[in-house]
Amino acid sequence: MATTIQLVLDKTLLKAADAAARRRRVNRSALIREALEAHLTRLRERELEERDRRGYRARPQRENDYRALEDIAAWPRR
Repeated sequence: MATTIQLVLDKTLLKAADAAARRRRVNRSALIREALEAHLTRLRERELEERDRRGYRARPQRENDYRALEDIAAWPRR
């Protein structure tokens, strides 16, 4: 279910949003929804990347960690 909210934009940002909405042939609300969804997706990706970086810093990869997998992934000998 959609909820209506109020949003305050300065004139410059409002003009730019309206122009972008016209170019995309959507209304202002649809443009803002799309932009917010894209922004939230990028934020989530950054959070996950940072979580991974913290994990690798806490437990750095060692040279022998994947040695066993190299034999499995190697081309078979004829």
